[in-house]
Amino acid sequence: MTSTIALALTALAAVPASAVTSEAGEVTGEQEFVVLFAEGTSKADAAAAVTAAGGTIVSENTDVGVATVRTTDADFVADAAAQGVIEGTAQNRVVADVPEARSASGDAKKLDEAEAEVRATAGTATAPKVAAAKKGAAAVEPLASLQWDMKQIGATPDGSYKYEKGSKKVLVGILDTGVDGAHPDIAPNFDAKRSRNFTVDIPVDANGATIDGPCEEEPDQSCTDPSDVDENGHGTHVASTIGSPINGIGIAGVAPNVSLVNLRAGQDSGYFFLQPSLDALTYAGKIGVDVVNMSYYVDPWLFNCTNNSADSPADQQEQRTIITAMQRALDFARLRGVTLIAAAGNGATDYTKAMTDAGSPDFADVPGEVAYTRDLLDPASCVSMPSEGKGVVAVSSTGQTKRKAYYSDYGNGYVDVAAPGGDVYDTPAGTRDYAGGILAAYPAALAASEGAIDDAGNVVVPWAVKSCDAAGTTCGYYQYLQGTSMASPHAVGVAALIVSKYGLPDIIRGGKYLPAQLVEARLKQSAVATACPVPAAFTYTRTLPTGAVVTDTHTCEGTKAKNGFYGSGIVNALRAVGH
Repeated sequence: MTSTIALALTALAAVPASAVTSEAGEVTGEQEFVVLFAEGTSKADAAAAVTAAGGTIVSENTDVGVATVRTTDADFVADAAAQGVIEGTAQNRVVADVPEARSASGDAKKLDEAEAEVRATAGTATAPKVAAAKKGAAAVEPLASLQWDMKQIGATPDGSYKYEKGSKKVLVGILDTGVDGAHPDIAPNFDAKRSRNFTVDIPVDANGATIDGPCEEEPDQSCTDPSDVDENGHGTHVASTIGSPINGIGIAGVAPNVSLVNLRAGQDSGYFFLQPSLDALTYAGKIGVDVVNMSYYVDPWLFNCTNNSADSPADQQEQRTIITAMQRALDFARLRGVTLIAAAGNGATDYTKAMTDAGSPDFADVPGEVAYTRDLLDPASCVSMPSEGKGVVAVSSTGQTKRKAYYSDYGNGYVDVAAPGGDVYDTPAGTRDYAGGILAAYPAALAASEGAIDDAGNVVVPWAVKSCDAAGTTCGYYQYLQGTSMASPHAVGVAALIVSKYGLPDIIRGGKYLPAQLVEARLKQSAVATACPVPAAFTYTRTLPTGAVVTDTHTCEGTKAKNGFYGSGIVNALRAVGH
């Protein structure tokens, strides 16, 4: 069905990325926008302004003053700008990217180069052999020997686990592609009651490009997935790193006793819409979530610029709208005790220097949405969201030797802390080693659809691992990934331990409470200060599976106490809980 629709629609003239389609992928003639209202605008005045501009509100988030609006009026943007209470509009199209984008249906997705490198087919590496858990064994998880990342930050049985494993009263929100709540190494800590899915699957877009795949082919047979499903795998990996329990199977997370809340804001494909991101953040603030992980950046603009001369006036106002709307949602959550932690990004770029962005707008699958080069972007007026949002902790990535990962973005004044995110080339010879990635939970259904396991349930790829309990009756799958998306959840786990250890009872919403400012301060104070390399202009040499040798040089600026590679240092779970 999808391919037929794609062929038919591709033959048509290009339509806007905001064009609304039916579940069959048919263009309805409407466009959809996120509308930002001036602060303090009443619900009645907002509705009147939208109506006057020729639109209809289909959903509204009054907490941050935004609404999703549909219209058939080709002049809606101009008409909306004429309304005094409307500050801006943004096409409600795909506006964010989660690296490692895949779906159970195998559809083409955006794929982050750093994470894709883990799955490169060339090479002779094989999957590690893992023994089954033994009855009566010490409280060490079967795959603990493969978790160099936990050793690096002191999250081990002899480290932080001895003093603080986290509290069930501490809620950690996963803003991602979903969480596999049935995975045996997530289920004991999964909070199904509070979990929500803020997205609706999109089979194809208005121009026939496949997004999430046909809904009827998905396991749930619906375009609205349950809140315990992850058909991408990225969110499950993140959740596992944060809070996989100590239960005799697989791995243990940084905070193995905390509660994991799925706040799904991303599509199966790994794309995100603006409205779900805003809704997920405000919901987190309302229900008492303590820490959130945001391993994505808001697109279609890698850098949202307020006044870049290369952008049209319409694109400039859209980017201003994205910045303002996201910041309102971030502020709403943070003021209610949510510690905001985000991945720094995988572009190997110094965010404090003038930059070139040749990849925006990056939803280039759609005709008319073609990326163009924007040179010498000013860091003062061009920001990547949410990692550069005010009040957000940006996390860079380290490899096994604690060097900054070759792909990790950096910048003195941008990076707040560092954490292990994996670097498969962090080896003596600079050749690839899967063990240099981060191992965490992998949904079984996804593993099967991607060909990582055979019909008997055996792993057949070198980047995945199977682990069973002592009885051999319960088994789970795990995959290696690398990226700042994998670094951020390590910092989130440490933040969750801080709230568990020092938080006070939340008498209003239940659970525990610790102001975000105090959590951030403790996270940075307890991080292990790590100096810039010598020389500071560090050269990475990678021998790719093809035999090609690639070199890149990144310059670290700052002092040991605070610099562009590590911020205040590498997070440390043991130190964070007072030992």
